[in-house]
Amino acid sequence: QVQLVESGGGLVQAGGSLRLSCEASTRTFSNYRIGWFRQAPGKEREFVASIRWSGVSTYYTDSVKGRFTISRDNAKNTVWLQMNSLKPEDTAVYYCAASPPSSTYDYWGQGTQVTVSS
Repeated sequence: QVQLVESGGGLVQAGGSLRLSCEASTRTFSNYRIGWFRQAPGKEREFVASIRWSGVSTYYTDSVKGRFTISRDNAKNTVWLQMNSLKPEDTAVYYCAASPPSSTYDYWGQGTQVTVSS
């Protein structure tokens, strides 16, 4: 079982930057895919980015390509989401999630609020 803790959210003006972190508190991310999702008020949860913990493949939704970067630090059991050129439409609660091999995203963090003002 994996427990995830997100941090790094906050309030920022449009055009600013934030870096979110997702840390495994009980076990490593070995053999997992880690994804970032977000949910704005009144909206459905949306996929943002993902990375394979033991590999190098990454994937981004079109709306964040060129602005967001997902990365990992195996030694720290941490996945990062660097968010640059933030827009008001990026405002949401951001969640990290872990998917075991051949499975769905079964483990979720508590979320961290990102608010981008105009």
